[in-house]
Amino acid sequence: MQRLQQALGYAFRDPSHLRLALTHPSTKLPDNQRLEFLGDAVLELISSDFLYHKYPDRKEGELTKLRASMVCEPSLAYCAKDLSLEKYLLLGKGEEATGGRNRPSIISDAMEALIGAIYLDGGFTSAKEFVHRFILNDIEDKQLFFDSKTILQEMVQSQGGEALNYVLLGESGPDHMKHFAVAARIGEREIGRGEGRTKKAAEQLAAYRGILNLKEQ
Repeated sequence: MQRLQQALGYAFRDPSHLRLALTHPSTKLPDNQRLEFLGDAVLELISSDFLYHKYPDRKEGELTKLRASMVCEPSLAYCAKDLSLEKYLLLGKGEEATGGRNRPSIISDAMEALIGAIYLDGGFTSAKEFVHRFILNDIEDKQLFFDSKTILQEMVQSQGGEALNYVLLGESGPDHMKHFAVAARIGEREIGRGEGRTKKAAEQLAAYRGILNLKEQ
């Protein structure tokens, strides 16, 4: 916990807030779902305020789309990776055995719960500093998450040849907590994989990774 707090740049007055934020519902312990609910609301307010002042000439629809790209599941999971947040999660044995520690939906939920925990522990200013430092940076790259399917489609079409398609690799979990795995392919050639709570989220992440692979090639 001390190592994580150093990475966060924030020392909890009440360490139980941090522990709760990292506790997944698959455990038999009090879990982070309520903190996730709180953190989601705090994140939306902070990101809305940030974008409102940063882009005074943009209309509501543009700001809404940009905010969605910055706080979507793949983007939050990406931000959490910078903190190695997945290493500190408390998971049930079943979730651990099925790779839950690296599942974007679980990591993004923990990120929102962490924001809620910082807000509870240190107030709005502390939460705002954390969000600005770890989430509201590198906006252009985060926009790519939201527009990845469109961008990849245009890239593939410009090259000619075989068509882009998305293949469902797996589906698991109860109805209220589904998990999807998808591969982006050009013809039969796989160029990227993604996971998420919805097929759309999984496809977006697969498309984003496909874009990066194509750019490297």
